Amino acid sequence: MINGVLAWLKYLSLRRVINFIGLVLSYYLSRIFRTSIHLGLPFHVSMEPTTACNLGCPECPSGLKKFSRPTGKMDVVQHEQWLKELSRTVFYITYYFQGEPFLNPKFLLLIEAAKRHRMFTATSTNAHFIDQKNAEEIVESGLDQLIISVDGVTQEVYEQYRVHGDVNKVWVATSALVEAKKKLKSKTPQLIFQCLAVKPNEHEISSVFEKAKELGVDEVRIKSAQLYDYEFGNPLMPENEQYSRYRLNRKGTFELKQPGGNHCWRMWSGSVITWDGQVVPCCFDKDASHAMGALTKETFRQVWNNPKYKKFRNAVLTNRQGIDICQNCSEGSKVWL
Repeated sequence: MINGVLAWLKYLSLRRVINFIGLVLSYYLSRIFRTSIHLGLPFHVSMEPTTACNLGCPECPSGLKKFSRPTGKMDVVQHEQWLKELSRTVFYITYYFQGEPFLNPKFLLLIEAAKRHRMFTATSTNAHFIDQKNAEEIVESGLDQLIISVDGVTQEVYEQYRVHGDVNKVWVATSALVEAKKKLKSKTPQLIFQCLAVKPNEHEISSVFEKAKELGVDEVRIKSAQLYDYEFGNPLMPENEQYSRYRLNRKGTFELKQPGGNHCWRMWSGSVITWDGQVVPCCFDKDASHAMGALTKETFRQVWNNPKYKKFRNAVLTNRQGIDICQNCSEGSKVWL
């Protein structure tokens, strides 16, 4: 984690630092006065290269093909226009929201464009479209961080969540990336195995660490799974409560361990941009049902400061659990700074 923070500190500039300080100040002023106050623009955005995905993961609307919004791929020209405005304050971009990023054939062009604007870049992948050839292209693109989903080390376990997936492709892709970094004498991208802890794979979590060490991966992260139906239990809910974001209450039903209060740093620090330019408040709004505006019609600054966004932030500050996408999120439980 510390290495990750140090990696993006080099992308700071005076303007970006001043903006960041303004965000922190306005966040705490907003919490004190319980009304939306903004003294800056986000320092982080998530961008969606595509909504398409080759897998059918049971808790993912992309994999299940259950979107009500249009599917598609981010346009390179529009992306460049958005970067020009965002780059004044944004120094961290996650190129992932829904879908498999490498299904956008121009994905690495997006990364290269962000690097020209001096931004830290990260993405998350199921690694089914990485081979020896494009592994070198990925390293050469300047991508800073690559999260690889590893939800089990045996095919039998892996495919229970990563439906239609082939775990051997993950190992081949990882080895190719490690070799490409060595060949090109590059420290980036930082390679991270991320395991979504669910009941079918919790007994293999220790093996994920062993596999990462064997292949030369930089870091392993264990992530608790967001489950849509959890109140009366779920077949994917881990038995080990350490891996679950839910707990059994006195009523005999399950609830969030940390439901959070009426605040959320994400509403001040970042935003999400879909493949077609819709701006949504956070990554929990997977179907863009709370779109705040569209970059095809107005600037990001106009969207960020419009009445609809302000109203949403005020709702977070006064009745966060009354917002549907916030009811299954523990972000408001975190004490930031």
